[in-house]
Amino acid sequence: MPPETSLPHQTRPLTPEDAAQSHALGAEAFGPYPAGQTAPAPGTSAGKHDWGTFVGGRLAARMATRSYGSWWHGVEVPTSGIASVAVSPEARGGGLLTELFRAALAEARERGETLSTLYPTAPGIYRKFGYELVGSYDLVTVPTLSLRGLAASPEIALRRAEVADMPAVRAVYDAWASRQHGPLTRRGESFTETDEEVLREFTGVTLATDPSGSVVGYASWERGPGYDSASWIRVLDLLAVDPRAYPALWRFFGGFASVTGEIRFRTSGAVGTDEARLHLTTDVGRVVDSRPYMLRVDDVAAAFTVAVADGRFADVRREFAVVGDLLGVQDGSYRLEGDGCVRTGAAPEGGDLPTFAPRGLALSYAGVQSAANLRQLGLLHGPADHDAVFDGWSGGAPVHVRDYF
Repeated sequence: MPPETSLPHQTRPLTPEDAAQSHALGAEAFGPYPAGQTAPAPGTSAGKHDWGTFVGGRLAARMATRSYGSWWHGVEVPTSGIASVAVSPEARGGGLLTELFRAALAEARERGETLSTLYPTAPGIYRKFGYELVGSYDLVTVPTLSLRGLAASPEIALRRAEVADMPAVRAVYDAWASRQHGPLTRRGESFTETDEEVLREFTGVTLATDPSGSVVGYASWERGPGYDSASWIRVLDLLAVDPRAYPALWRFFGGFASVTGEIRFRTSGAVGTDEARLHLTTDVGRVVDSRPYMLRVDDVAAAFTVAVADGRFADVRREFAVVGDLLGVQDGSYRLEGDGCVRTGAAPEGGDLPTFAPRGLALSYAGVQSAANLRQLGLLHGPADHDAVFDGWSGGAPVHVRDYF
């Protein structure tokens, strides 16, 4: 039988007074917190907006939106990260998530957040809301011994980072992230840690410097337990703005070969899209954990205005439509021209415009599927005269993520 839905419903922001019910529902979905640790009370974390749906006065579903900026098309795009989604087992299948997404994303749009992203445990749940897979956050293991033979440039020096170096570390991250699609900007209300606090999170942050002393790369890492073949080092970031820094940093980790068996490296995208992995010569590693990443283009006009703000399509005027949004937000016709995109009205009937399904729109915006493939998938219909323009939205950048939420 379907879950009981006849009792009164109330969807609203959660407050600290809802902590007991929220924590209990979270423990059912994700397991209890480790001993000695407690989840923050809802409504108390900077940049996090907690929502819940109550059925008959009992919390039956919850989710949170996190206020982020993420890099797309070379600029920062305000982004709502979805997290902490949980539905009571007795209430699953009753449509409560639709109520939550409608309310939480409406508030996010009021804050100016035009994209929405999430890490799904089951992608099928979120596809009906217009989310689609555009990347993944992966853990790759590399044998430590395979790194010892890498040739490193004598012009690159390594040293341990201090607090005074953190602005330079952030600058390297910004330079790398702004060339990709998807990485968080690591700024704003959801990133409140000081340089001292960030540095204390790691065993070390190792810097690569050029002959002038400028920081041109870094690796943030954690030393695991033990000192045998089963031991490991986990690398959270290994990024550079000078190609000579990558082999130097990899060779640094090779120096642990006598006391660790593997390097556990956080990355994203295919092997050929990560600059760091392209410098590995004998073993590019194997994926041992993968966390899919999904995107929804929530405010279509605003998101595509960002996509063309650099003037790439200054001489182009194209119209398209979106149909099929369960939340009733994306549907309509749009005009893309010059340096912006505007909503022009309802979606026309009869297929007179290229028409995206919400999932197809996400895939096109991220540049991970061509218009031809979207048509093959049934996620784009109508005239194909200007498919090359839609393919041009991506700008050729791969999708990468480096933060899990």
